[in-house]
Amino acid sequence: MAMESPWVQAEMVEAMEFPDLSDQFNVSGVPQTTINVGAASVVGAVPEEHLVAEIQRAISGGKKASMNPVQ
Repeated sequence: MAMESPWVQAEMVEAMEFPDLSDQFNVSGVPQTTINVGAASVVGAVPEEHLVAEIQRAISGGKKASMNPVQ
């Protein structure tokens, strides 16, 4: 998404090399996508539509939620 939109920024951090940052964002699995500095997060590889739905909830002021991958 970051490559497609100037409104999206993305960074990748190695959780094991930056434990303080991992603790700050409660990293519980990888990959973890943190949206708007913790407004929401998605743990695991999820379908694009799930990620987009979580982003929409975060930017609309929706309830803070965490989404795990579909089993």
